[in-house]
Amino acid sequence: MTDQPGHEPEQRLPARRPPSEAAPAERFSAPPSAHARDLSPERAASIVRQSASARWVGFLAVCVVALFTIAYYFYEVGLPLELSTPRLAEQADAQQVTAVERGYNLYEANCARCHGPNGKGTDEGYIAPPLNDPMKLFDHLSAVYLKNVLTVGGRYVCGDPKSLMPVWADTAGGPMNYRQILELIAFMRSDATQEYVIRNPELNEPIIGADGKVKTFRGWVDPNFKPDPAATPVPACWLGDGGGATQAPSESLPPDAQTVKVVAEGIAFDVEELTVDAGKPFAIDFDQRDAGVGGHNVEIRTTDGTSVYKGEILTDPGQTTYVVPALEAGTYVFICTVHPIPAMTGTLNVK
Repeated sequence: MTDQPGHEPEQRLPARRPPSEAAPAERFSAPPSAHARDLSPERAASIVRQSASARWVGFLAVCVVALFTIAYYFYEVGLPLELSTPRLAEQADAQQVTAVERGYNLYEANCARCHGPNGKGTDEGYIAPPLNDPMKLFDHLSAVYLKNVLTVGGRYVCGDPKSLMPVWADTAGGPMNYRQILELIAFMRSDATQEYVIRNPELNEPIIGADGKVKTFRGWVDPNFKPDPAATPVPACWLGDGGGATQAPSESLPPDAQTVKVVAEGIAFDVEELTVDAGKPFAIDFDQRDAGVGGHNVEIRTTDGTSVYKGEILTDPGQTTYVVPALEAGTYVFICTVHPIPAMTGTLNVK
């Protein structure tokens, strides 16, 4: 113990370690052959072979890198003589197709109720002007014009602050962001010679039709369209006719004519089925209670979609009486021309 009394200081120090032997130098040195100053023919040949192998490895590495660089360059910009399509061009085309397909769903969900599912507007009985028109698409429905209309609404077209065309861009209080606006324009300006796939807007998967085939659609813009030089220019301002095609004057009702009532409220009819007598004219008392939705009316169609009567569209809340000519016995469909949805579709039984 170093703290025991009665011992000399040297005796109180910790015990010394025993001397250790140094490790042999061979343990840390290269073999004697490595220090040889005179190269034997065998050793010289070995060094030459190793050096040649290293040079070959380096040469092959340089060749691989060079070939990869050349291949990647032509992959990016395409082969000469248009033997292949540049990668950036392929990606741009793919993104354009995606934008058109997304724009189709946006149009069907937001625009079809006024301009029609085919974009024909008043030509098919809807309240808004046609968009899918070759002359219009050629003349003034450019991407810039469409963006301005979608951004500030219908007042951009005619300066009318009461225009039924609403604002769509979220920068001006609408529901669509800038990307959706561009996709909607991409659809309306899509190539009519190209076929696109209808996709589920939530899953982005192709929709399969009843025939087991993928549903498709075509664009609107015909790249080969050339208007007649004598053609009348499309008017820049369209005010419409207040309800689509003009219907023929109604015939008078006999005193004992049957009258049914339909109320449109909350973008829905209050009845799903009506029954009237065959061979006799009848009246429909129509009560339109919705404002700011584009209006409502009652149209009668056969089961195959043929229109046999179309009532005037009431764009504002109000009431009117439709006088419907006599119909043959059978089953018909009464529907809102502006909103052809299940909630505004019913069955008309003529007996």
